[in-house]
Amino acid sequence: MRLFVGVFPPPAARDDLARAVAGLHVATAAVNTRLVPPERRHVTLAFLGEVDEHRLPAAADALTGVAVEPPELRIAGGGRFGRGRFTLLWAGVDGDLDPLAGAVRAALRRARLPFDRKPFRPHLTLARPGDRLTREQVDADRDALGRYAGPPWTAGEIALVESRNGPHPGYEVRAVGRLSG
Repeated sequence: MRLFVGVFPPPAARDDLARAVAGLHVATAAVNTRLVPPERRHVTLAFLGEVDEHRLPAAADALTGVAVEPPELRIAGGGRFGRGRFTLLWAGVDGDLDPLAGAVRAALRRARLPFDRKPFRPHLTLARPGDRLTREQVDADRDALGRYAGPPWTAGEIALVESRNGPHPGYEVRAVGRLSG
């Protein structure tokens, strides 16, 4: 199974971002820009990738060992990763998620679970327009996101999520860890 640990914004923050995204080229284009549905937008704290199903209990247990103060966050700003067919549009996050990401990764190491060790760059993926939009349209969307600031919220829990691709793509939350400092 393909797993990640993430933070999902609460409905008020998610809905506010959805209203802002609705006016962007990635949402209004006549072509498929691979817009991420609002309920799937999250900040990935650790990407585990393919994990044997028998390791799921160890991954769930690792979340219970994460004891950090719940961070105060706000979805704000945004940008682009990649160019051309690899273009990805994202929203930024204000607030300090580094202690939480570090604690999650330390818990996964203690449980001897694999995870992607790339540097942590907190963001919410919004769309993967690739080269379906012009550079000017992507730049306009990026600029609009740069002016965006959503409502503040507290990240009180983290989720272990199974990500499924293929004919029935989607997410299934497999475990939840509550944060307490």
